[in-house]
Amino acid sequence: MKFEDKFLIGSQIYLRALSDSDVEGNYRKWLNDKEIVQFNSHGRFPMTIENLLTYINSTSNSTNTLVLAIIDVNTSSHIGNISLQSINWIDRNAEIAFLLGEKSFWGKGIMQEAGFLLLDHAFKVLNLHRVYCGTSEENIGMQKLAKKLGMVQEGIRKEAIFKNGVYYDIIEFGIVNKNEIL
Repeated sequence: MKFEDKFLIGSQIYLRALSDSDVEGNYRKWLNDKEIVQFNSHGRFPMTIENLLTYINSTSNSTNTLVLAIIDVNTSSHIGNISLQSINWIDRNAEIAFLLGEKSFWGKGIMQEAGFLLLDHAFKVLNLHRVYCGTSEENIGMQKLAKKLGMVQEGIRKEAIFKNGVYYDIIEFGIVNKNEIL
């Protein structure tokens, strides 16, 4: 991987743009793995290579979505994704989303590092005012991550996600940029 492919650089990981070659790895398998997608909206329909390529191409041409591959610095392996979605340039806010597909990296602080990198970019480069996320009431790990990133619980959307025959509440978190340039 050339240096210029590294968009945001951390100590354990770096973030780069998704590429068509990512479909050759485990990316598609993550989206079809019931354990990996148990708390999000993926896994309702099978993910095909064609659908994944369409997604990658649509996000790479978008001005309101920034999806980045998370790459392990030691192996240069694509281990997950992080994104800013629904970027609203007028109200200056966006939703942050996380997907750590490689289970061997779970519990190692990878998503916290990726989250800090992307939040820093969102606030200091994109000049966003607020970043938010929502997660299933069952997803304790994501709730802990949101708090570690400095997000506060803002509310609950009652029975807002239907998964495996059950409606779950979505807990909403957000963070406001206190050091923004107006």
